[in-house]
Amino acid sequence: MKQILCFLLYFFLQGELSAQFVKKVSIGELENYINASQKPLVVNFWATFCKPCVEELPYFLASVNQHDTVELVLVSLDLPDYFPTRIENFLKNRQLIRATHFWLDETNADSFCPRIDPGWEGAIPVTLWVNNGKGYRKFVNRPMTEAQIKLAFVELTN
Repeated sequence: MKQILCFLLYFFLQGELSAQFVKKVSIGELENYINASQKPLVVNFWATFCKPCVEELPYFLASVNQHDTVELVLVSLDLPDYFPTRIENFLKNRQLIRATHFWLDETNADSFCPRIDPGWEGAIPVTLWVNNGKGYRKFVNRPMTEAQIKLAFVELTN
């Protein structure tokens, strides 16, 4: 009996440790998440196939490690076939785990982009900086350099 319990416990823990960490969300769920946040958020929209997106991700991670009150939310716009395995493998291989990860389950950019910002026409990467406690909201519609990201973190938290 003890062996059976150990066996079951082992498989339960294995399942928990390998559980999916990129969550599928709709634009409405994402909007609710952003609007309900009690802490400053950096919401970056990216994809594994987007070179400028991939280049800036480490800068976001490095900056969020220096600002423990800020939550980094990485929203993948990858193709449905990439969810979840290819996206998760990409993130693990590049050690980009320390963030909240979503995959946006939407196909009509004309519908979801303006809900994030009226000026967003669908190009990536883009970043939404939100501090609901201060009424701060800034949308950056282009790739960002390391220096720009560091400065934006300061603006978000001051």
